[in-house]
Amino acid sequence: MTLLSDTRYIFIRYLTKLVRTPILLFFSLFQPILFLVLFTQLLTNLAKVPGILPTINGVPIPYLEFAAAGIVMQNAFGSALQSGNSIVADIDSGFLQKMLVTPVNRTAILLGRLSSDAFRVVIQTAIILGLGYALGAAENKPFYVTTGVVGILLIFFTLAFFGLAWSGISLALGMKTRSSETVFAIGGVITFPLLFLSPALFPLSFLPSWVQTVSMFNPVSYCVTATRALMINGYQWSTILPAWGVIGLVAIITMSATLYQFRKVVS
Repeated sequence: MTLLSDTRYIFIRYLTKLVRTPILLFFSLFQPILFLVLFTQLLTNLAKVPGILPTINGVPIPYLEFAAAGIVMQNAFGSALQSGNSIVADIDSGFLQKMLVTPVNRTAILLGRLSSDAFRVVIQTAIILGLGYALGAAENKPFYVTTGVVGILLIFFTLAFFGLAWSGISLALGMKTRSSETVFAIGGVITFPLLFLSPALFPLSFLPSWVQTVSMFNPVSYCVTATRALMINGYQWSTILPAWGVIGLVAIITMSATLYQFRKVVS
């Protein structure tokens, strides 16, 4: 019970910090919402080009609906990067050192941080999907999730799982470098190439052949494709299950790095 109760208290602590500092939530959502409102408008005529976007009953889907999967993925990236910055702040303020001299379960320190990150990804994803629905309704371009409530829950799970896996990189960098600027810089260098070298914002058929090849080895591609399938196509388990497997593999690697760095900090 100690592990669960300690994790719960640390989880609540991070959420309380987020509520008291809403600017953190604003900056996490600013770029995805900018893409949702502006980028999808700039490329809305892409649906008029034959053979570019997926079709339903022979009719191309609106670009807004297509890009939504990539935009919520971008949000998961951004939220994960804040994990490293947060752990650096805890180290610099002495909060982490204070926790280490208490009887708090050491594993709970990481679990509380990671569970709060996953929860934040879910909340932000819900906000983005809600805005996407409102924007689609305003333009008379229906925006909905084909798989309904269950599909939305699976989307939340997929993105929270991915955000948790990616948080491992951010946390490991934060504990290794102890510099928020370094975490943000390295995270940005990794994030944007992976995002644009995937079908997050453009169909694979629209991308150069070399990008299509790189995309096959890009974990972001699997997560985006699974999310988009749940939004548009339905329960394509041949797409969804491999995506969960890839995310799980990434999580094992990143969490191993995080645990290694955390043991060094604790010692």
